Amino acid sequence: MTDTPNASTPSRRTLIGWGGAGLALGAAAAGGTVAMTRDGDDLEPTAAAAGAEIAFHGTHQAGIATPVQDRLHFAAFEVTTEDRAEFVQMLKDWTAAARRMTAGKAVGEGAYGGLAEAPPDDTGEALGLKPSRLTLTIGFGPSLFGKFDLAAHRPEALVDLPQFAGDNLDKNRSGGDLCVQACADDPQVAVHAIRNLARIGFGKVVIKWSQLGFGKTSSTTPDAQTPRNLLGFKDGTRNIAGTETDRLKKFVWADGKDSEWMAGGSYLVARRIRMHIEPWDRTSLQEQEDIIGRDKGEGAPVGKAKERDKPFLPAMKPDAHVRLAHPDSNGGATILRRGYSFTDGTDGLGRLEAGLFFLAYQKDVREGFIRIQRHLSTDALNEYIQHVGSAVFAVPPGVRDKDDWWGSTLFSKEA
Repeated sequence: MTDTPNASTPSRRTLIGWGGAGLALGAAAAGGTVAMTRDGDDLEPTAAAAGAEIAFHGTHQAGIATPVQDRLHFAAFEVTTEDRAEFVQMLKDWTAAARRMTAGKAVGEGAYGGLAEAPPDDTGEALGLKPSRLTLTIGFGPSLFGKFDLAAHRPEALVDLPQFAGDNLDKNRSGGDLCVQACADDPQVAVHAIRNLARIGFGKVVIKWSQLGFGKTSSTTPDAQTPRNLLGFKDGTRNIAGTETDRLKKFVWADGKDSEWMAGGSYLVARRIRMHIEPWDRTSLQEQEDIIGRDKGEGAPVGKAKERDKPFLPAMKPDAHVRLAHPDSNGGATILRRGYSFTDGTDGLGRLEAGLFFLAYQKDVREGFIRIQRHLSTDALNEYIQHVGSAVFAVPPGVRDKDDWWGSTLFSKEA
């Protein structure tokens, strides 16, 4: 991984204006220091399991097909500046900072040792911690294309999501001009990354909403143990694997046909799904398994013995979740899931504020998430869940080398 602080990292005096408050979240260090190379889709699950550093440069952004890490800090931002050049410079500064943080290095000139009269370049809470497989993934929301004369460059696939049956969306947890998804095996590393990007963006962007996540609910690693969601069921059994280049090409990576600048990118749908934990916990095991369409122990589909056995959909109840969400029930629609569980205390009535922070990447939102979600309108699981936050983003291609930066295909004069 190339590290070029002199060429691409803003100087300390340039960054004196960075400001803003951040969050701190304590945790033990995790992961190794061996670099994991990334060129397109050639991901190495064995290296990922060792907690290796994830390469920042690549054809696609890391954090999509990358083996899923244990922790998440997701932030959606609103753009406050009207100066296009200032915003583009922020994207370049963000890229330089992301390049260093994903390598386990401090931002700029570090957290100490500089001018005593000025704030340090780095907030310091990740000092001494390893990279922990940190990935940072940026996306641009539909509302961004109403700024900076970008309307003509909005991809056709970046549609505003329709209202779905049962939605109860909180506008304060929805939308955003852009987003950054930070995934790592150490929560402090992920929080540090978002905190420092927010500081760099002070005066240009402001966090609209954010979400912490734990306990990945999907895997992109072949044959890995399937994680469980807060309902206790295995989630993402037949998810697209990071090594399945053919499926990634067919269902995840944008080909640039409707917007050339998106070639090699993807489209992200983020949904905050509240789970009604208490009623679910009082539901019989048989009813739980009927609702999901899999048994709770092995994770096998109805009528089958093993988790990875091909489901026989007619054996399931018509309103079973697996039956309704399956590609065979949706004209082949397939998405790559990278969801996380969350708990945010209680709701004031003694009930857990908990659920699934759903993240799904796809080639076209219209043919992916929208098609599937509409078909889930009769899902028996809807009695126990509710979508309360929503956002959609165009995720540009990866940063190619030390001279490239996030969003260059959209914002550069060459584009």
